[in-house]
Amino acid sequence: MTSLPTTVRSQAFIDGKFVDAELGALFENLDPATGKALIKVAACSENDVDRSVKAARRAFKEGLWSRIEPRERKKLLLRFADLIEKNGAEIALLDSIDAGKPISDCENLDVPDVVNNIRWYAEAIDKVFGKISPTGSSNLGLIVREPVGVVGMVLPWNFPAGTLSWKIAPALAAGNSIVVKPAELAPLSTLRIAELAFEAGIPAGVFNVVPGLGHVTGKALGLHPDVDVISFTGSTEIGRQFLRYAADSNLKKVILECGGKSPQIVMADAAANLDEIAENLAGAAFWNMGQNCTCGSRILVQSSIKEEFVERLAKASKTWVVGQPTDRSTKLGPLIEAAALKRVLGAIEQAKKDGATVVSGGDQILKETGGWFVEPTVIDNVAPDMALAREEIFGPVVAILPFETEEEAVQLANASAYGLAATVFSNDINVAIRMAREIQAGTVAVNGYGEGDITTPFGGYKTSGFGGYDKGIEAFDQYTQLKTIWVTLA
Repeated sequence: MTSLPTTVRSQAFIDGKFVDAELGALFENLDPATGKALIKVAACSENDVDRSVKAARRAFKEGLWSRIEPRERKKLLLRFADLIEKNGAEIALLDSIDAGKPISDCENLDVPDVVNNIRWYAEAIDKVFGKISPTGSSNLGLIVREPVGVVGMVLPWNFPAGTLSWKIAPALAAGNSIVVKPAELAPLSTLRIAELAFEAGIPAGVFNVVPGLGHVTGKALGLHPDVDVISFTGSTEIGRQFLRYAADSNLKKVILECGGKSPQIVMADAAANLDEIAENLAGAAFWNMGQNCTCGSRILVQSSIKEEFVERLAKASKTWVVGQPTDRSTKLGPLIEAAALKRVLGAIEQAKKDGATVVSGGDQILKETGGWFVEPTVIDNVAPDMALAREEIFGPVVAILPFETEEEAVQLANASAYGLAATVFSNDINVAIRMAREIQAGTVAVNGYGEGDITTPFGGYKTSGFGGYDKGIEAFDQYTQLKTIWVTLA
């Protein structure tokens, strides 16, 4: 077992300092690869949240960040990105151990993405302009955007550093102060990144982190009357709670990116590329142990090629090596917690009871480690009304459903409460674009699973959330307030 870096900190980070939670309260953070205690982390209270929000508000009013020249804010954010890059190996190791993520993914995907995201929004600071409205000669209409003030952020555990960067980069670039509540299951990289922000010269109080339990710390942030915006990524159930918190407090803006049950549609006209498609969709289903909101957890295959596709997908699943997250040969690490293991194994058993067929995988493995490991699992003969076809599993399990026509594929794709992402595989561009337009999802990829890049907005339809466009220039809209200045000219 690889040890945590000696630099790891587990206190709260408030007003530029690491501090204990009220009364020294702690919670135990477990190692997903062993099931054993990893470290004790500050369990912030309602009072801790209050002092972090007060620090953020004070910093915002002082204007040392919110009102500095855009080029100065840009320079500091670029320095911040440089420090993350310099300490990238440490941040990757923190996420690998804390969240059970394969170290190769953390090193080669997550940390470079964090650095790129912060640099991209830093560079955008002095390239986003306001407007002048068309008026008569007696008036001047200025349409400007201002930072909203204090932004609360509640993070998921599946991409701790990555999702953090999606939120903090545009919010800080716009001039806001932030209070971040990291996931209790994986808080460590967020604390280190906040420390690096302060080291880069971002003023005290601008970037605060309050680790703790969701029903205490997250709730207190959602209900706080001096938080202007809450940006949340996580389950639909908890997303609904944040809407209630906003209604019960100050009607703060709520940005939600919630769950998904993303359909992956394979048309028969793509049959010549089945090996490539199977490998791509194995990655869509099993990457990050299937613990991904856009996970390609249900594959809709045209009936005439289904049998051949299932055979190739099962073969591709065998290449996903399950092992210790800090081993660079590992492609699939443990699930995040014991409850997740129970949920995923339960979903597999229920699918078998419902009449589905496990083609490959389906079992817990590496039990001797004490960790929560599950084989990549392919399940065929899944009917649309089965729980496996409707519910978000959040594990390395993929369901195969057949269809006959393009219209049936679209109907099956949309027969879900979720609408975060989808993929269409077809060698006919007319078919692909026609289906992409009909599918109810925030991102529809064509001929390759993907979520776009930092230039493209990312968010959902239906119960996958709304307003959660954490990428693209559009993200500035979430963390700024639109204002009209109407001038009467003499």
